[in-house]
Amino acid sequence: MTSLQLNVAGEELVPQATAYGLLVGLGAAFCGVILVALKIQKAYLSEDSGTSEMFMVANRTVGTGLTSSAVFSSWMWINETVFAAAMCYRYGISIPMLWAAGLCFQIALMAALGVLAKIRVPYAHTSLEIIRMRYGNIGHGVFIVLNLTNNVFGCASMILTGSQLIYGISGMHFAAATVLIPIGVVCYTAVGGLKATFLTDYLHTAIALILIMYFTLSVLTNDAVGGLGGLYDKVMANAAVNIVPGNYEGSVLTFKSKNAIIWALILKFGNLALVVMDTAFWQKSFATEINATVPGYNLAALAIFGVPWGLGSVIGMAARALHTTPIWPTYPNPLTLAQINAGFVMPYTVKALIGDQGIVAFFVLLFMALTSTVSSSMIAVSSILSFDVYKTYINPKASDKTLVRVSHLTVIIHGCFITGVALALNYGGANMTWIGYFRPILACPGIIPLALTLLWSGQTRLAAIVSPVLGFFTGLAIWLSTSKSLYGEINLTTTGMGVPALYGAIGSFFSPALYSVLISQYKPYKFDWRIFLRIELADEAQLARSSSIQPNHPPSDATSTSSDAEKPGSDPTKDVPTNDDSRVTPIAHDPVRGKSVQEKNPGIFFTNSDTSASSIPLDEIQHPFSEAELKKLHWWHRVAWAWFVFIVLVTFVAWPMPLYRNYIFSKSFFSGWVTVAIIWQFFAFFAVVLYPLYDGRFEIEKGVRGVYRAIQAYTGKSKK
Repeated sequence: MTSLQLNVAGEELVPQATAYGLLVGLGAAFCGVILVALKIQKAYLSEDSGTSEMFMVANRTVGTGLTSSAVFSSWMWINETVFAAAMCYRYGISIPMLWAAGLCFQIALMAALGVLAKIRVPYAHTSLEIIRMRYGNIGHGVFIVLNLTNNVFGCASMILTGSQLIYGISGMHFAAATVLIPIGVVCYTAVGGLKATFLTDYLHTAIALILIMYFTLSVLTNDAVGGLGGLYDKVMANAAVNIVPGNYEGSVLTFKSKNAIIWALILKFGNLALVVMDTAFWQKSFATEINATVPGYNLAALAIFGVPWGLGSVIGMAARALHTTPIWPTYPNPLTLAQINAGFVMPYTVKALIGDQGIVAFFVLLFMALTSTVSSSMIAVSSILSFDVYKTYINPKASDKTLVRVSHLTVIIHGCFITGVALALNYGGANMTWIGYFRPILACPGIIPLALTLLWSGQTRLAAIVSPVLGFFTGLAIWLSTSKSLYGEINLTTTGMGVPALYGAIGSFFSPALYSVLISQYKPYKFDWRIFLRIELADEAQLARSSSIQPNHPPSDATSTSSDAEKPGSDPTKDVPTNDDSRVTPIAHDPVRGKSVQEKNPGIFFTNSDTSASSIPLDEIQHPFSEAELKKLHWWHRVAWAWFVFIVLVTFVAWPMPLYRNYIFSKSFFSGWVTVAIIWQFFAFFAVVLYPLYDGRFEIEKGVRGVYRAIQAYTGKSKK
């Protein structure tokens, strides 16, 4: 027996040596795979992570399949696997489905916002870049704090939870686990940037889904469970010891559960903040091709549904069926609430039914879920610190090479920082439940003001700056005052109760919308969306000033002829760059963007002395996309909003509400319910594992051909 920092007793299900070996070995293996993949990309696919565009937004060339896999992996946190089962055990059969419903609509919303960002801010790198362009440095600073807080708090809480789980099942000290979890991720993310996280996200996704299906089917078909019918019979036979307060007739097989609904609503608010306020999800949308954002994100939204629903239902109900039998690891002692909240339900069930090999597989699944979260957070925070802080305020003239070097450094700094935060939370006595209740209050205030930045031209600078701050204090005041009113005092226990946290999350989320509308009535104005196009102009002006960037070829004829036509009799040599900073520097043709702004707007020139693009009249700026591309993007925008509304109506209204009644699942209904959930897992595997291979088949073939030829050439030289 080992004692966790939170006084939670855990059974040592796997030796410490095995735990250390798995953490170190898996981290090293992923580093090796990614380094090899990056070499192949650079050598045979012309993808170099040594440029900021590639490091931050993967050259904006990621297709539908890899997008769906990456978004799925970034959103497949430890919550959807381990804690869906734990909360199903605690509250009943409704939790896994409600949990799944609380995961998909945020991704559908991000698809709509992402494609709108492509239309209005086609070459942004981070969501904060959009904020600064519209609201200036003060607004930029406010949202930097909100985004960093959301990323750091979310990522550190996952590391905290993972380290406690590893400690509980292996005896490894949680401080050692806290350090080892992110160290491998730091290595490959620092080297490879966003494209590296896309590749590792795919590997995470493939391995994790295979293990999820393995656990689901192995547990269900085990002789001690006896299939769907046997599982139902055993849960019903244990009904007398499986009473859940607040459920209809105390049953774990009813959808009518007050506590489950409260938990699910808090989860929805918290998850919405984790997506919209996480620059990683914005970056992935910026990194996609024009036709990949909406289908890629919505494929992930559908696929993620099957993880908590199928796995949580089977593991949670199997634990309810077996926790009073001799095969249970803690028998004859029952599971305590602290053990449930620590996530021990799934590893105990796996140990009881699958044995030692199951625990090793569980350890691998845990690693996949943790590192996918950490890698996504690292590249997001790295982009904020390098692009939104360093380049904006410290070194505006930073070259592309310098920016990538700073990005590498900030990945390492962030890895060290979140490790420290996770350790502080652990020693401070935090647990996953309390963190899950507090996070929406902290992160939700910026959601609506950020969305309105792209959706409403009437939101003023003052409203965008003040409304999130007021929203946070509103939610905090509601949370604490409700805790005091209902329970008589304010402490970790009372603030960790469901009702105060729900009221606080509602206030924190909705109040900024009211504040924004009211404040915007003071000195109202209408924002011109064309101003966002200056982000691309600023990028190209930076390229013009950067001595490290050389044109790929001379400026197009259109540029020179237009320049000559506008200045009859002028000396064409005046447009040739010299050492004089006042001279014009040609802009390179970008193979990813196509024509540069200067080529598309022949009347616009950048000089080496330019510091901004704000002086260029808006009427002279053309959108970088063609009319056909814009028409396609607007069509995708309408599709994305229609799909978002459909998902919300189905998962919030049409599906759960008819089930919230005085009804206990019958055997046939339970069997059909779990069967559909398992089929959904196989659909997820097809959507985010098999389809990306098909979608990227030409790049894979090209890379394999290049490696094969390189091996042939090497072996030929060796023979000679």
